[in-house]
Amino acid sequence: MKNNDFTSGAILTKLLKFMLPVLFAMFLQSLYGAVDLLVVGQFSDNAAVSAVSTGSQIVLTLTNLLVSFSMGITVAVGQKIGQKRSDEAARTIGTGLVIFAAAGLIFTLISVVGAGLLARVMQAPEEAFDVTVDYIRICGAGFLIITAYNLLGSIFRGLGDSKTPLIAVGIACVFNIIGDLLFVAVFGMGAAGAALATVAAQLISVAVSLVIIRRTELPFKFERSDIKLDKPSARMIFRIGTPIALQDLLVGISFLVMLAIVNSISLTASAGVGVAEKVCAFIMLVPAAFMQSMSAFVAQNYGAGLIGRAKQALKTGIAVSVFFGIVMFLVTFFRGDLLAGIFSSDTAAVADAWDYLKAYAIDCLLTCFLFCFIGYYNGIQRTAFVMIQGICGAFLVRIPVAFLMQSLGNGSLFMIGLATPCSTVLQIILCFSVYKKYSRQ
Repeated sequence: MKNNDFTSGAILTKLLKFMLPVLFAMFLQSLYGAVDLLVVGQFSDNAAVSAVSTGSQIVLTLTNLLVSFSMGITVAVGQKIGQKRSDEAARTIGTGLVIFAAAGLIFTLISVVGAGLLARVMQAPEEAFDVTVDYIRICGAGFLIITAYNLLGSIFRGLGDSKTPLIAVGIACVFNIIGDLLFVAVFGMGAAGAALATVAAQLISVAVSLVIIRRTELPFKFERSDIKLDKPSARMIFRIGTPIALQDLLVGISFLVMLAIVNSISLTASAGVGVAEKVCAFIMLVPAAFMQSMSAFVAQNYGAGLIGRAKQALKTGIAVSVFFGIVMFLVTFFRGDLLAGIFSSDTAAVADAWDYLKAYAIDCLLTCFLFCFIGYYNGIQRTAFVMIQGICGAFLVRIPVAFLMQSLGNGSLFMIGLATPCSTVLQIILCFSVYKKYSRQ
């Protein structure tokens, strides 16, 4: 870990060296979530598929809120490392552990007690309603585990280590596959079995991660006494993490609104979009990996005062991810049925999924710009702007366009899905405008 310094050396080499483990970890994370739907789709019915689709989207929204807020820890720790203030980095990590323990308890209460209300708000189809509630409740009971799982990854990335989170998610993925096959395929537990497998796999991964931490030589001393609420560290975490978390929460709500619109169409459409969302998790991997990597890379250079190097990292990240964006567009737009067919054997659900995926294929060409910009702005602590542009895209474009397309498109999932690339266009315009402003300054 002592060699994870991003403030010197070739930018592309160091960025890729850090990004590739993040990419593989995110691939395994996406595979981790996709296996639930894959196994349920093959060994259960459309009601179970719809339940996993709706329930996992709710759990994912809450989880992303924690992951987004944990970016405050990633950026804060990265900046302290760049400034060579190792004692403050230790206090930041300790404070983060306290904050996230409290957050995990709150989210457990929300998802366990409010599972029925959440499913009702999402307009879960009646045929899948009870199964959706069970899925949410089981995942919610393990939210402390889910919180610890994501928090540990953010701490390691802040330290410049992207390999340990890769190991952790790899372990979780393997045990999740085993659990899905056991609970769903063998015991026939359907969506509830998929939820149980998810929580159990993450528990094992957290245990292994804690063992790795105890055996890893950190770039500073971390004592048990550091695990307390340090007010300056807490203020920094909240200042950086709160806007990101709020933005991701509101953006997540906008996607939940889109899913609720689809759920009101039919059970098959609900299952189709659930399949499409799992495919989307894969086709967006490269820009999403650059976003996370950019935050940590830029944070160290910003902390060291190397603004020019941070800007060059942004340009490098965009150039590399554009290439992959073009490839993903071609594959998804023209052969999305093959991708969707991996997760469902229902012909109608696959057709609906492909229709929806064509809109996301267009977004592949745009997110390579947007995600790198978001990572850059997170790294230089302009998280308030990240929040503003995300909210503008979600509530000024994505939700209104989705409702409009529902009326004009006669239930076409492609038309509804176009709301996403439309919002991305606005967000990119805002990002470029602010970048020019900061460059002049």
